[in-house]
Amino acid sequence: MTETTTPTLPYTTTIEVRDRCLCFRAQRAARALGRRFDLALKPVGLTNGQFSILMSLNRPEPPRISDLAPFLAMDRTTLTAALKVLERRGLIETAPDEDDRRGKRLRLAARGHAVLQDAMPIWRREHDAVDAALGEMDLAQLKAALMRLGEL
Repeated sequence: MTETTTPTLPYTTTIEVRDRCLCFRAQRAARALGRRFDLALKPVGLTNGQFSILMSLNRPEPPRISDLAPFLAMDRTTLTAALKVLERRGLIETAPDEDDRRGKRLRLAARGHAVLQDAMPIWRREHDAVDAALGEMDLAQLKAALMRLGEL
């Protein structure tokens, strides 16, 4: 019987990825921020993802799912599943797209507006705390860099 060995990467490679990988750092930061905002928004019954979706619907013209998915950097299937939850809770409404009857337009229901009203002071408080924790960092530059990364 022959023994096979599994090739291994040196530990220095792990250190290189840890120290250089933007994806790792962005995912780590996103998970930490997500947990923070999930916990903060729990009293109003929202997750940070649901808050983002609802806020993206707070606009003069109801968007199509096909407009919303790229804006939120979500695939349509995942977004559709999240929207169904919000619709069942009475936070959003769908209506046929008058320009294309095959499509749907999404809008906040009255209850969705009310939940966002309740969520905004919490969101502002948490954002103030995050901004303060970042100290002297140029937040405008950080936000711009994150937006550029989202467009790659």
